Amino acid sequence: MRQHTDTDALPRRAACAPAWTLRLVSTLVLALGLLPASGSAQDQQLTLNDQGYFAKRGVNVLVFENTYTGVFFDDHLAGMMLIQSGVRTATGGAVRLSPTPEQWDLLPLLLDRKVDKATNTIEVTLRYEAYDFNSRMVVKPEGAGFNVAVFVDKPVPAALEGHAALNMEFRPTEFWEHTYVVDGKPGIFPRYPTGPTESVPEARKIPMYPSGLSGFSTFDLHGHPDYIEALPFAAGKTLLMAPEDPARSVTMHSSLRDLQVFDGRNLAQNGWYVVRSLLATGTTGKVAEWHVEPHTVPNWTRPPNIGFSQVGYLPSQPKRAVIELDPNDKPLPTASLIEVGSDGRQVEKLKVKIQPWGKYLRYNYVVADFSAVKDPGIYLIRYGTQQTGAFPIADDVYERVWHPTLDVYIPVSMDHMFVNEAYRVWHGAAHLDDARQAPLHEQHFDGYRTSDTTNTPYKPGERIPGLAVGGWFDAGDFDMQGGHHGLMVAELANIWETFHPQHDQTLVDQKLRYVAIHQPDGRPDVLEQLEHGALQVAAQFRTIGGLSRGVVDAQMHTYTHLGDASTQTDNLIYDPSLKPYEVRDGRSGTNDDRWVYMPSPPSSSYLGVDGLAAASRSLRGFNDSLAVECLSLAEKAYATARAAPPPPPTQVRPRGFDGGSAASAALQLWLATRKQEYLDQFNGLIWAALDRPVNRVGGFVGFGDQNLTLAAQAVPFMDAAYARKLRPYAERYRASVDSLNKQNPYGVPVGGTGSWGGDNGVVNWATTNYYLHKAYPDLFGTELVTRGLDYLFGTHPYHNYSFVSGVGARPKHVAYGNNRADFTFIAGGIVPGVLVLKPDFPENLDDWPFLWGENEYEIAFSGAYIFLTMAVNDMLAPEAKGTH
Repeated sequence: MRQHTDTDALPRRAACAPAWTLRLVSTLVLALGLLPASGSAQDQQLTLNDQGYFAKRGVNVLVFENTYTGVFFDDHLAGMMLIQSGVRTATGGAVRLSPTPEQWDLLPLLLDRKVDKATNTIEVTLRYEAYDFNSRMVVKPEGAGFNVAVFVDKPVPAALEGHAALNMEFRPTEFWEHTYVVDGKPGIFPRYPTGPTESVPEARKIPMYPSGLSGFSTFDLHGHPDYIEALPFAAGKTLLMAPEDPARSVTMHSSLRDLQVFDGRNLAQNGWYVVRSLLATGTTGKVAEWHVEPHTVPNWTRPPNIGFSQVGYLPSQPKRAVIELDPNDKPLPTASLIEVGSDGRQVEKLKVKIQPWGKYLRYNYVVADFSAVKDPGIYLIRYGTQQTGAFPIADDVYERVWHPTLDVYIPVSMDHMFVNEAYRVWHGAAHLDDARQAPLHEQHFDGYRTSDTTNTPYKPGERIPGLAVGGWFDAGDFDMQGGHHGLMVAELANIWETFHPQHDQTLVDQKLRYVAIHQPDGRPDVLEQLEHGALQVAAQFRTIGGLSRGVVDAQMHTYTHLGDASTQTDNLIYDPSLKPYEVRDGRSGTNDDRWVYMPSPPSSSYLGVDGLAAASRSLRGFNDSLAVECLSLAEKAYATARAAPPPPPTQVRPRGFDGGSAASAALQLWLATRKQEYLDQFNGLIWAALDRPVNRVGGFVGFGDQNLTLAAQAVPFMDAAYARKLRPYAERYRASVDSLNKQNPYGVPVGGTGSWGGDNGVVNWATTNYYLHKAYPDLFGTELVTRGLDYLFGTHPYHNYSFVSGVGARPKHVAYGNNRADFTFIAGGIVPGVLVLKPDFPENLDDWPFLWGENEYEIAFSGAYIFLTMAVNDMLAPEAKGTH
């Protein structure tokens, strides 16, 4: 969404800027031949707006509107931030204790935030509890930029001298291959990190990680005691970043300690460029001070973002373009649908009047409805000087949109298998050393935790046999999350039973642990993937009595592993009698085997029961022995969970376990066995659940009433009285669906207001509407289903790219997959989507894969996506037979 400009458009400084700024910067730009044109938006002063942040045209400065949540530690969504020309260029402005903070480094606790419009200041108080260290950061407009100063009432603790500093982090993709100038000396921001670094003895390292974390080191230097620390590649009093590009240029000056410029990617591929000034020591009062001028293009106006489906449209479905406009942009009266002929000529097919929608977050929105056009062909949308890429209107637009997910993303995610694609090996057979029981009283760095019992038959550290089979890598890492496996197995079984897709493009050989992408083997791929997931889920129920929270890395340096999954561990069973890195008789002294975390029953037992029961039906005739075992394990686990006392009402369920309801388990067991007891239990559970408040579980599970979804899913198997009884609940839900049209211009539950984007919620919402459409077509039209896919494929805020990698004319080009270090994607993976940074900034970066809340794939989401695309195709284009 950058507005490209010539380098001679660098704006001049404001007349009220400090004299040293004018003199120094004028000298620099003259020396570099970058003299700006006279008069610009740079002359404007930042003002404190009603939303509580500093703003002027083209520039925003946010100060701790977004705080460190602690969910995944430093997610680069907190602190002081810069937004220039509609793009967030910097974040993490705060007092930090490391030159290049990693994800798990100590974070400051926000004690207080004061917004004072009378003095035009924002003041925050930060604290490091471990060091009894408080600091105040005061930000106020100054000249054409702002002043940020750090104050302390007590001197910086001795342990933090030379460590505590005012930091700010700049996204590398915004600045690499651009120049910088430090005190008159020019340089170029490197595209790839090349140092400098130093090896520092462990004795010099102050504790950086939160207390209680296990496996805290991100380094494994094979016995070497040192750790790595980045050194500055530039330092001085004044820094000018990207002076040739006014859309991202920043000027900084430190009045106390030098500005030091580091490359955080020397320590971690997700590191940012860091500018920092050490805090003055042995004194109180002001200990750091910067003047910062973020630049912008004169009279900058964000180009319209024309939201539309990059996949295209079925002839019969609604075709709404949602156009996102800068507050300074005046809406145009019309937009046009342009048909591209076979000879390449572009002809206006339809001109429509723009329908104003209003303001949502920071932008204004208008809608252009082209639903009247039903003729197959190639089209594009023109709005003023903006023009979209081309897209089709055709009967088969959804027929193949799920192929990359089933053909590539899911096979690439298969754990314990060698995965090959043509000339490429995605990874070798990984984690053949699975797995060991996690220790007691363990606080894992990825949120897992144990208490005073393992909740399994195994002792802490004991090997759990039989787990090196089946399963998928959960997300951008190589862990296996139990909850997502349960959901994925249930979804694949549902796909098979609902649509019976015969699609076959993958060879899977469980005996050889071998997978070949794009190589048919005569067996339906959905069943092969269902088998693969059921093998792992059944193994967990067989060995530990239920579904684990996760099978996860024991050490942080393996958790951060990027590359071939088979090299994450040594694939040898750990033997504590051996020395580290010693290998003998197929065993290893390297403690890298993954740990198993088991939650307390009954939540773990219910989660996965529905998947096992459903898999037992689908796998009959495909893998009969596994089908029989799945049903036996499901019935046993269900009975155990039913007999267990319920958890206390105040108990917080682990993330990922909210979908594991007894009602779902009872329904699937009834469908698998037709035993009346399961049907009676389902009816008792589902109606009680429907009368409770709607279960909306943030960004991880999604928006909507999961109980209503389950109840509607059961309608085809029940009598007419059941459907009549359910209808009032559907009517009540329909009212909440209609309210979305007033909440945002997209008419879907956008979500993304926490630490995770809302795409999963949109897909779940659309799927709920599909089931309700099947049950009550007079209440729920097909547009309430297709609207979810339109959003996923490009009709959404910030940009109009498809959120499904490899799908659509312009899909996401980078994502948080396990190949993210290469700034690429895995075809068919679906990202979380738009995050809304408080108070009003929607964002989804496509040049920086490392923001997991915006860009991380998750395995369970892939099954939900495949089901929805097949459902829409079956609902609107049954003649296309899109499940083949």
